[in-house]
Amino acid sequence: MKLPLIKQLTNFIEENDEDFVVEAIETLEAITEVPSLKDEELDVIGELISNMYGAIEVHKSIQSGMDKKEALNGFMSRVLGSIDQ
Repeated sequence: MKLPLIKQLTNFIEENDEDFVVEAIETLEAITEVPSLKDEELDVIGELISNMYGAIEVHKSIQSGMDKKEALNGFMSRVLGSIDQ
């Protein structure tokens, strides 16, 4: 996951609507079912999907009253913490 990408997507959600990102996730998930995709292509799509879900989580934290910077840093701390385990 890339913090700058999650931050950009979070800004996009704030300026537009979360539904756009949800629909993009659904589209990317549908694309992953193409049998001729290479592993590298699936990895890139998976990374994009992960970042989009991350942005949705950060946005939910912001909506519940958390500061944007704190929400971003908290999310990344949770991600890194789960990787270290």
